[in-house]
Amino acid sequence: WQKIEAEGLDCDYAQLFSKEEADNLFQKLEEELVYATGEEATVQVFGKVYSIPRKQATYGDAGLTYTYSGITRMACPWTPTLEDIRDAVTRTTGQTFNFVVVNRYKDGLDHMGEHRDDERELDPLCPIASVSLGAARDFVFRHRDARGKMSGRRMEPVKLELAHGSFLLMNPPTNTFWYHSLPVRKRISRPRINLTFRRVQRCLDRSTMAVHSDRYGEPASQS
Repeated sequence: WQKIEAEGLDCDYAQLFSKEEADNLFQKLEEELVYATGEEATVQVFGKVYSIPRKQATYGDAGLTYTYSGITRMACPWTPTLEDIRDAVTRTTGQTFNFVVVNRYKDGLDHMGEHRDDERELDPLCPIASVSLGAARDFVFRHRDARGKMSGRRMEPVKLELAHGSFLLMNPPTNTFWYHSLPVRKRISRPRINLTFRRVQRCLDRSTMAVHSDRYGEPASQS
């Protein structure tokens, strides 16, 4: 395990699957997963609607929903391969997860803008577990007080490469203080699938949930 730490940042990184295992899982997911279309393939940023620059799907326990970027996603039933990966993550972390967001990047032009996974539906005591399969991609953390030209602090971003079959555990309070992104990398030609396992709380008053206007800010992620 590699420990990744900074002020308010607490992550653990490891190789969870061998290359042979990761190759097999990637191929099975390519056969099993069905990605969102229509409204569920969009995000709202400052009131404007944008298409997501990647494919996305949500799976989980029956009846669960998860709202981010102004869109509520319902959980599709777990596929056999997603269950196998979820169980491997649970054995590794000792944590249980009931929801996963799947992002498929066809190449290095598909990307993810800066955001925090801090919606009120999420159990604040549960880490977010990220499994990467396919092309290795750069992953960047940026402190909330060091974003933009008018930022009040000088703090260097934390960068790492997420390898095929790797596992990143984002422990609390990481998503309170640090944004993360997957920037464009034009040299990457191969696809990547990322799975972020979460624990969604069932009994919350949806009217009290905060929707962050900068969630998954796609236009800002062209850097």
